[in-house]
Amino acid sequence: MKALVYKAVGKVSLEERAKPTISAPTDAIVRLTHTTICGTDLHILRGDVPTCAPGRILGHEGVGVIDALGSSVQGFQMGDSVLISCISSCAACEPCRRGMNSHCTSGGWILGHTIDGTQAEYVRVPHATSSLHRLPPGVDGREAVMLSDIFPTGLECGVLNGRVQPGGTVAIIGTGPVGLAALMTAQLYSPALVVAIDTNNTRLAVAEKLGAHHTVNPAAGDVREKINTLTDGQGCDTVIEAVGVPETFELCQELVAAGGTIANVGVHGSKVDLHLERLWDRNISITTRLVDAVSTPMLLKLLRAGRIDVSPLITHDFAFSELEKAYDTFKAAEDHGALKVLINTDG
Repeated sequence: MKALVYKAVGKVSLEERAKPTISAPTDAIVRLTHTTICGTDLHILRGDVPTCAPGRILGHEGVGVIDALGSSVQGFQMGDSVLISCISSCAACEPCRRGMNSHCTSGGWILGHTIDGTQAEYVRVPHATSSLHRLPPGVDGREAVMLSDIFPTGLECGVLNGRVQPGGTVAIIGTGPVGLAALMTAQLYSPALVVAIDTNNTRLAVAEKLGAHHTVNPAAGDVREKINTLTDGQGCDTVIEAVGVPETFELCQELVAAGGTIANVGVHGSKVDLHLERLWDRNISITTRLVDAVSTPMLLKLLRAGRIDVSPLITHDFAFSELEKAYDTFKAAEDHGALKVLINTDG
């Protein structure tokens, strides 16, 4: 089969690899029909994830058709169309029983990280019973793949951890795919105000179309002054950090209201400053989380019901043979206006 392989820092290549086989009775083999590229894949490519060794097939998002089933897999049949969760969960260990699937003792984020992933024609999915989701009738696979990672991440790490509530005020710093997913899912909880903040005007225009009440580019003015104007000087009840750099976490601390929550979503590779001298008496909560993907069944129902429309986030389509080109496009997202690049692996 063909697969996209991480070769070394800064280098990936499309190569011929052996088709995976069942290695445990809880495994399934899935023939991919759609996959995509995540910002975390770029972190791997930059050498930021040393636990991912060269030679690994990348990717942790995908939709496909079950090609083989281990003897212990329940609830699925050969030929079922399925969504692959970015998080593999045994559903039995202590972290899984607590809903922390990302910390599963034999799973978690392993696809495209410590085992071969979904940017291939076939993938082996461990713990298939609890790590696959059958696609409901009428749900398009090209849209469902957006629910492998970015929508559960935006919802769980941003909206739920950020305690978005009816009538609340929300600032989202960073309007990449995950930030936009947080923006869309935040609206399920009826906040009175959602403000999107980014240095990219193209992405801010998308955020406005997707429901942001206001957008702010820090290059065009003082963000804190704008937020104070919109909130009568109170700041925002929820501030979602969806970038992962020290400057944006600093900004979160300036924008949060007394009694508010800073929900970190971004992947941070550098230390940040925590200004307790300003926050110690303001009843502030700071939350962190790796996506557990426990919200995926709910999101699939919302997608089927038309309550969320993920299609605006798909900006580019590539054939599987163009995966290396897709990486070049995604790495230069600003130049190409890219959000999510869809890879058609079927045919």
